[in-house]
Amino acid sequence: MRGKTFIKGAAVLGFAGLLVQILGAVFRIPLANIIGEEGMGYYQTAYPIYIFLLVFSTNGAPAAISKMTSERIAQGNYREAHRIFKISFILMIIIGIITSAAVFAGAKSIVSFFGDPGAYYAMIAIAPALLFVPIMAVFRGYFQGYQIMGPTAGSQLTEQVVRVAAGLTLAVVLVPKGIEYAAAGASGAGSIGPVFGTLFILAVYMIVKKNRVLPFDKENTEGFKGDSGKTILARLAGIAIPITIGVSIFPIMNLVDLIVVMRRLQDVGFSTAAANGLYGQLSGYAGPIINIPQAMALAVSLSLVPAVAAANSVGDKPFLDQNIKLGLRTALIIGIPCSLGLMIIPKQIIHLIYPLQAEGADAAVSCLFWLGAGVVFICVAQAMAGILQGLGRPMLSVFGIVAGAAVKYAVSYILIGIKALNVSGAAIGTSAGLLTAALVNMYFVNRIAKTNHDLRLAVAKPLMCGVLMTGVVAIISFGVGFFIQSRIITVISVGAAAFTYAAALIRTGTILPDEIRTLPKGDKLYRLLTKLNIAE
Repeated sequence: MRGKTFIKGAAVLGFAGLLVQILGAVFRIPLANIIGEEGMGYYQTAYPIYIFLLVFSTNGAPAAISKMTSERIAQGNYREAHRIFKISFILMIIIGIITSAAVFAGAKSIVSFFGDPGAYYAMIAIAPALLFVPIMAVFRGYFQGYQIMGPTAGSQLTEQVVRVAAGLTLAVVLVPKGIEYAAAGASGAGSIGPVFGTLFILAVYMIVKKNRVLPFDKENTEGFKGDSGKTILARLAGIAIPITIGVSIFPIMNLVDLIVVMRRLQDVGFSTAAANGLYGQLSGYAGPIINIPQAMALAVSLSLVPAVAAANSVGDKPFLDQNIKLGLRTALIIGIPCSLGLMIIPKQIIHLIYPLQAEGADAAVSCLFWLGAGVVFICVAQAMAGILQGLGRPMLSVFGIVAGAAVKYAVSYILIGIKALNVSGAAIGTSAGLLTAALVNMYFVNRIAKTNHDLRLAVAKPLMCGVLMTGVVAIISFGVGFFIQSRIITVISVGAAAFTYAAALIRTGTILPDEIRTLPKGDKLYRLLTKLNIAE
């Protein structure tokens, strides 16, 4: 077998994820300015629970469907692949109805349990999203099984654009009624966006089916007998549940924060209002910035699943090793510059993004520094989780997240109790937990796949390029910035750093010419880089 590496799909999903997170930042910046720390605290109480409940629908189910679909496509069993889609569709509608109703009915009990009853309306407003997102998940997983990532990317962007427009509009309209209602309006947009995202991907599916772009009804390979519906559902659940846990590293870390931060801050003497404001600094100001590299890491993980599964299902060891090696290298190429950049200029980045909330934003600088340290670890942990899932060993990635969550809870509980650290202790705990998850997942991948990694190519070269990039950031931000204090200097330093890092990756051979060509419009990009004397 010589199928596609995961890199093109990861590029499509990564670019879409980057745009989605940029739109999310565009949403949160004015939102934070509209509803302040208190409102962000209410919003962030509802949002992590919403994300946690959607993890199965947004990550686990699509990855499981894509894995089962890609295995059958690799074997030529196209009709069975489409049958998996139809059975999964029924299951996810049932799950959507149950979870949506449960959150709507239990909203008051949920927010009371987490010690933030003011978030009740925000929780109610987010419940309808739990019905539509599972429907999108089935379509996304089916297309991803063919390693076609465009429909997923398009639905993500459609959903986010509508969410941003509706959320800001509702927040502005409802803020005169009170901060709790304004936060609920922002949350409610999370229910409006998925409706349009679902309509988009449904329209793509209907067009593809009408034009027979994919072999929906093509006869199966001779002699193949399909599984029963019960067997398919059991296997889907058996794959999706551990995948859900395995790729949910960051949402689970956020859920731990929701459990421990508010109550622990109050234990050491902060009032409920003060604790809510501090939690808003961590999750409302610093947290969303980390979501950008985390989304790119998740794109790598989700793209690895069908590529690794297809190679593994037909026993193509060389192609399997190629994807595993590339997975680790891609994770480090993404994670290293993000960690170094966020750690060297956290204050400048915070001030750039939240110009109208100086006091609250300044308090979040320490949180961003420590969360930034963990970005490289989440990139590695997510990539290794995707590989384990593709290898058919998703339960092993659960050990990584359980170990990481345990370390996160312990470190956070202790350090939040130091009043001078307060929420920074939670950020330190997150990075410690992510490091733990990354190490555990890497151990299992190496034990099962026995892939011989080129550490010079995968680790040393990206790190060298990252250090060079950091020097450029330091010269511009602390050299020029010493004389000219402006947000424009931050923009210039980030842009110069990105260009330096990309050029260094290519010039040092950290990214190979064939890999550039596999990207969307890769041939044109390579010719441009050659003309600029960046590539040879």
